[in-house]
Amino acid sequence: MKDINYYSTFIAVADDCPVSAAEVPQAKGGVKTVPVIQYEMISRSPYVYTQADVLFEVHADLERESFFSRSQACLRASALGKRYGWGIHHNAEGKMALYAVESEEYRKLLQDRSIKQVKAMRSSRKS
Repeated sequence: MKDINYYSTFIAVADDCPVSAAEVPQAKGGVKTVPVIQYEMISRSPYVYTQADVLFEVHADLERESFFSRSQACLRASALGKRYGWGIHHNAEGKMALYAVESEEYRKLLQDRSIKQVKAMRSSRKS
């Protein structure tokens, strides 16, 4: 991987920058822009991220937003539960763990009426 980071370097404000005092970038229409994400990362954690870290995180954030702007299949449609025999437990924080269908933990979760019970989607409409 090519090293795109700067070392022992200061990037000064451009000669044609339109402001004489720094401004905090603002989201547009409730959506974080590239400068907002960059500002938040660098200002909240000075000397933590490299240029590569910031550029990649901005890219990942924008791709995530684009990805979730479209409808996505939920994990009920995953082959883990449809084909491979794995139950997926979501805890109160939405974090997940896998449980083998033959395990005691799976059986306990299946019988736990304090949590919502749903099935993985069927592979076919038959039977």
